Amino acid sequence: MEMNLTDARALFSIYFDGDTPTMMWSPPGVGKSSLVKQFCIERKIGMIDFRASTRDAVALMGIPNVEGDTTKWKVPDEFPQVERDGESGVLHLDEINVASPSMQAACYGLVLDRRVGEYVLPKGWRVAGSGNRQSDRAAAQRMPSALANRFAHIDIVPHLETSVNHFNDIGLDPMLTAFLRFRPGLLHNMENPELRSFPTPRSWEQAAKYIALPSADRRGAIAGIVGEGAGAELEGFINVYKNLPSLDLVLANPNSAPVPSEPSARFAISVGLGRKVNAKTFDAGMAYISRLPREFEIMFAVDAVRRDPGLSHTKTFTDWAVRNQDVTLG
Repeated sequence: MEMNLTDARALFSIYFDGDTPTMMWSPPGVGKSSLVKQFCIERKIGMIDFRASTRDAVALMGIPNVEGDTTKWKVPDEFPQVERDGESGVLHLDEINVASPSMQAACYGLVLDRRVGEYVLPKGWRVAGSGNRQSDRAAAQRMPSALANRFAHIDIVPHLETSVNHFNDIGLDPMLTAFLRFRPGLLHNMENPELRSFPTPRSWEQAAKYIALPSADRRGAIAGIVGEGAGAELEGFINVYKNLPSLDLVLANPNSAPVPSEPSARFAISVGLGRKVNAKTFDAGMAYISRLPREFEIMFAVDAVRRDPGLSHTKTFTDWAVRNQDVTLG
């Protein structure tokens, strides 16, 4: 079953607690590796990123050490060690399906039996894998059925609101979130197999760093990350955004400030106001945005309350929520 990153995070948590090895699949740039990293940070547990694609299957067991008439194996130091890495954590086999078939086969015991050669995974540690699908043109190998059957599988797909919420949480420029709501098809687009740069949630997060550059520099910098087409569309949207009425003017004169007619401008001003209002200006923001179609009013209210939960206790929001009981704020 396909799911967004938020739902995948919840399911990953369930599998972690149940000690079930988990394999996450998605197109490039959706956030599989970040999911594991953030999960470990929130749980305050260890994480070791093991790139099977750069290892040899024989070397996985370690180096042989002759002791008398027997040989014992000195395991790779990067595997979890309780004394160094803590009692609990995730051994992340990132891009495991880019590894050779022989290397994937060498991981069988590590995934199912929690051991390889002399090494035994500490009790509190879990195994997780992640990789792109073969259809994503990402050098992925077919995963052997015997290895696949040792994992629980999570299929992650790009999801606009999940990405927008993440971008808002980390403080990216509101122009980007407004643009992606206006052009949701550009959140993730790999339709042209010839492109080296293409839009994904990961590449948009990188591109956002250059939005504040002068126009002459910005367009090339962003196009190099998300592609010429997506970069050009964002540049056009930024120009629309900059020609909008001042947000301070709108909040000072909510009933008379000009209302844009272009859809792109409406998306831009809705997101801009949602990021700007506070307890003192929320009423004015709501008065202005109510002059636009309902979808923009919802966008403004949800964004504002998610950014500042205290706004949900205002009379303005309570009245709005009563009128819009069909709207989910999650």
